[in-house]
Amino acid sequence: MRGDGIGSSGQDGRDRGQAHLSGTTGDARPRRRGRRVLISLGVLALVLVVLVGGGFWFLADRWAGNIDRVSDVFADLQEEGRPAPATPQQDAGEEPITFLLVGSDTRSEGEQGVDPGGRSDAIMLARLSADRQHAQLISIPRDSWVDIPGYGMNKINASYAFGGPSLLIQTVEQLTQVRIDHYVAIDFEGLIQVTDDLGGVDVVVAETTRNGPYTFEAGLNHLDGDEARWYLGQRYGLAGGDFDRVKRQQQYLRAMFDKLFSSDTFTSPPKLDAAMLAITSAVGVDDALGNAELVSMAYSMRGVTPADVEFFTAPVLGTGMEGAASVVYLDDVAADRMWGYLRSDSLGQNADEFADEALPAVPR
Repeated sequence: MRGDGIGSSGQDGRDRGQAHLSGTTGDARPRRRGRRVLISLGVLALVLVVLVGGGFWFLADRWAGNIDRVSDVFADLQEEGRPAPATPQQDAGEEPITFLLVGSDTRSEGEQGVDPGGRSDAIMLARLSADRQHAQLISIPRDSWVDIPGYGMNKINASYAFGGPSLLIQTVEQLTQVRIDHYVAIDFEGLIQVTDDLGGVDVVVAETTRNGPYTFEAGLNHLDGDEARWYLGQRYGLAGGDFDRVKRQQQYLRAMFDKLFSSDTFTSPPKLDAAMLAITSAVGVDDALGNAELVSMAYSMRGVTPADVEFFTAPVLGTGMEGAASVVYLDDVAADRMWGYLRSDSLGQNADEFADEALPAVPR
């Protein structure tokens, strides 16, 4: 993104993933059932490729091995001061997993996986439920006025600049009392490249807006990579400013996954392989998450479709000024309820309570 966007993309991974073959068309059965059938077909096709092409290496090295590792993310965190793990619902099957997803404004990384002058552009908590059938993604506005351990009150994204991923994790855990299991660094610029790899994505816009060389008309817009860059980068000219920008980030992720889960991707192993190589080159994870665990986790999520992922924004009271800085004040009462549901792995069952914080069907 221009100006306050994310840095350059992971070119090497995309160079290895440029082969595209056209896929077959999906059937006319109901959307949700149809997607699960297509996913099963895609998994079956990939299993055949795995058996012919070298077994476990195909997934563990080709995809998971394409993901960068961020070192020592949890090394400086004192275990006794961290929140307890999330409590799974009875007979849920596995333990819930919580990720901290961070889109940074730089790919020039220092010793802790962050440029010393960089700040996080997007901060999201992602929860994979214990039943592995649902997920929730909660954006925390980057200007949220919070207590940063060792530094006092400041914008939450300043913790990333002060102490990299470790301090950001510590800050988020202190704010939410939700334990972070894994850290994911997202290069939004790299994901924007995936837009072109997937042949563009569709978003629906509530009001006509313009940013840079593009006009985004009210209604359906088919975005290529460069259009997505300007669409995601817009804040000025939107009634909600950065709040609307957060909604666009969430909407874009949903649109991208919709396209990734579409029939012409999942029924074409070569096209799926190219898309996965592009996506994996655009993310980094903490070095405690090995390739085998990544593949196992991905397999456990095989039943999750975009329709099973809910998007929220942390509840806010409004905006204000702290000195010369414009900040966001979180609604501590409503947010505490949201974090409590996360701790008990029950946010999905209580989603209606946060309808105002949910991703609208048609963002600005």
